[in-house]
Amino acid sequence: MGRGGMAACGAVVVPMWAGHARQVLEIYQAGIDEGSATFETSTPVWKAFDAAKLPEHRFAVLDESGTVLGWVAASRVSDWCACAGVVEHSVYVGPAARGRGVAGPLLKGLIGSTEAAGIWTIQSEIFPENTAPRPARAGRLPGCHP
Repeated sequence: MGRGGMAACGAVVVPMWAGHARQVLEIYQAGIDEGSATFETSTPVWKAFDAAKLPEHRFAVLDESGTVLGWVAASRVSDWCACAGVVEHSVYVGPAARGRGVAGPLLKGLIGSTEAAGIWTIQSEIFPENTAPRPARAGRLPGCHP
């Protein structure tokens, strides 16, 4: 699912852009504050976040009012040519939107964009105590093949 794909509850998956910055970084900070999503201790400024994420492989889920419910973004794992088809991704869902089916459509959008770009591996690191994302990231999304 890519541009304009439907998510849960009438929400829509759209390409992430600078207009989403404040909400994206707030959701990221909520994940940081919980202590089970990243080793980061604070969010970067948007300019640094934007520079670190591949523009064609980042999406946000917006509700009917345009509020960002969650986001996904990918980064290169290495500049080494043998890793040209490998990215690492992060997916974050805002606390109020958890359990509403937001992450699945985000991951489908990412899978679609990376497949179209010839990416052959999407990897992620998940803290052991962060159990919610494991089934989706283990290839158990509807329509995905492990």
